Amino acid sequence: MESPFINRELSWLEFNQRILNEALRKDLPLLDRLKFLAITDSNLDEFFQVRLGGLHTLHHSDPDFRDEHGDKFSEQICAIEMRTRQFAKKQAKVMRRELLPQLKEEGLGRKKIKDLTEDEYATAKDYFSVSVAPLLNPMALEGSASRELVPSLQVCVALRALSEESNQSRVVIIPLPQNLPRLIKLFDDTFILLEDLITHFCTPLFPDETLSELTYFRLTRNTDIPANEDSVEDFAEEIRQVISDRTQSFPVRLQLNKDTRLVKELITLLGVEIPRVHLSKAPLALTDFFGHALTPAYPHLRSPVAQVADSPHLDPNRTVIETLQDRDLILIHPYQHYRPVLSFLREAAADPNVLEIKQTLYRTAKNSQIVDSLILAAKSGKKVTVVVELKARFDEAHNLEQAEALRWAGVQVIYGVKGLKTHSKLALVVRQEGDTLRRYVHIGTGNYNEITSQFYTDVSIMTARPDVGRDAALFFDSISGKTKFTGFETLIPAPTKLKRKIIKLIDYETKKALKGKEAKIRAKMNSLEDRNVINALYRAADAGVDIQLNVRGICCLKPRKNIEVISIIDQYLEHMRILTFHHGGKQRVFISSADWMKRNLNKRVEIMLPVTDAHSKSVLLTVLDACFRDNQNASHILPDGSSERIQPKEGENPLRMQAWLTEFFTQKTEAEQEEIALQLVPHLPKEE
Repeated sequence: MESPFINRELSWLEFNQRILNEALRKDLPLLDRLKFLAITDSNLDEFFQVRLGGLHTLHHSDPDFRDEHGDKFSEQICAIEMRTRQFAKKQAKVMRRELLPQLKEEGLGRKKIKDLTEDEYATAKDYFSVSVAPLLNPMALEGSASRELVPSLQVCVALRALSEESNQSRVVIIPLPQNLPRLIKLFDDTFILLEDLITHFCTPLFPDETLSELTYFRLTRNTDIPANEDSVEDFAEEIRQVISDRTQSFPVRLQLNKDTRLVKELITLLGVEIPRVHLSKAPLALTDFFGHALTPAYPHLRSPVAQVADSPHLDPNRTVIETLQDRDLILIHPYQHYRPVLSFLREAAADPNVLEIKQTLYRTAKNSQIVDSLILAAKSGKKVTVVVELKARFDEAHNLEQAEALRWAGVQVIYGVKGLKTHSKLALVVRQEGDTLRRYVHIGTGNYNEITSQFYTDVSIMTARPDVGRDAALFFDSISGKTKFTGFETLIPAPTKLKRKIIKLIDYETKKALKGKEAKIRAKMNSLEDRNVINALYRAADAGVDIQLNVRGICCLKPRKNIEVISIIDQYLEHMRILTFHHGGKQRVFISSADWMKRNLNKRVEIMLPVTDAHSKSVLLTVLDACFRDNQNASHILPDGSSERIQPKEGENPLRMQAWLTEFFTQKTEAEQEEIALQLVPHLPKEE
């Protein structure tokens, strides 16, 4: 019997294919194409580490185990590995046959040692001697302990060293130093790959030995290692142990660039099963080319930087907090600046009337201005509480550092919630105003990260609404007081209420449709996988509810009559979660930190906010409307899980959502500023 759901892993691979399709587009600027290719490789690395690593673990524990759809894990793994091999071939082909040759034509290409002039060769040799050789750590691979020596996700040089004296050979590897750039730019904007430099000049490191049978390789290890949250006394130390364990976990992929006798010996020494070996003729770790795609001074080779607008409702003569005393603020990033969010927290830290700040942190920037503001607030005597999620995958080490810095400053730090990931984006400021305390709240769909806010699309809403402030305080009190999420009047938290609320909203539309009334659902999210929610959507569609979904990544729902699913891949990463329900003509609009994924709705601390402010609702509906009018960078998700790019219909003007929204918010700000400029404000005598 055919499953009513699209396989999650294959859906994710199709999402990555949509990104690769951007790298394949000949009408895109060269450096844009290179950027998209690098993103696909970074995504694939994470997929192998997490998703495939987890499947291998489950398969190893029970080879005959079937998932909830009745499919064997072994069959899924075979299908995934077949798809990833096809995908990698396409990556290598576009890199070798199109991007590298075109980069060379533009003066940004790869230089090989044999192509260097005499002066360039001398410069390269000197750079190796001074900057590279002292950092090299050659290691001989011998016996069963060999795999322990190989770092995960690092390109390594492998070669055979033959002793002239004993006529004995050994396999030696040289991991590329992580504190050196992979693409070495010594002369201009062309580059030498670090591995080329090492292999050519490393001979002096092996006196009295002859080097041969060179190859490059890269090992990917499983990172799906859960933390023990039940019996551990020091959770921070447990997270450090998880990070350490990943460095020695089993391999899920071995990438190689040659098929030689040395390669066969390398596979044996590393104990990698043949199905997990991947050969590529392109340079390994294409993700390292992301920085090269940002090479400055080549504007003709990349899409122009979009103009970022200021909020039309922010007065430069007033603070953000003063503005919130009169109205709610909505910001759509990166079309509108993230600065007001930073200003909100910076003002709160410096304001003597602010008594308390509470905030969640999931992923922050490396040198976070937000963390600096929280530290400043604590040092100035304010009570500051921060929920730092230590289980944010691949950011664990960074979050540990941030948590320690906050603790040293006097911040009360909570390491998330046992058994759940705290994924909500919530900040609460409590301010003394006369005889009363007033609460100010920021709720967002994206992380508190001023760097990713420049290329992730997200929503920020800031408000002084008493009902939102009360629930925000209850949210933090529930976490710090080890109680339950109960008593909420406005905010809808997960894992206690959010899933039930979503299904209830869907079912309401279903009932309206069954009565012949207008019923409509439009939603925008990153991923859609929860089967209960999908089944509710199926019931709604069968009843006649008009459903439009904009899902960027994983989509396990199979589109059918009355359900349209699109995915948009463009210069910004689509990260907003916006939900709308017709609700009998009383339009209900929400923003949320949660996708419609089982993990978000059942295993994470999330928040959904009903948006009641008329202006904010209008802005969000405008964004959603633009999603479903995109006929340039949008694709339909088909019932078999594949994608089909949307083309303009006959007579239809081309519309690219991200370009349209950039223009929309720019014009909106300009119009508002013109309106303000035309207002006549008289100078009045000062009252005596």
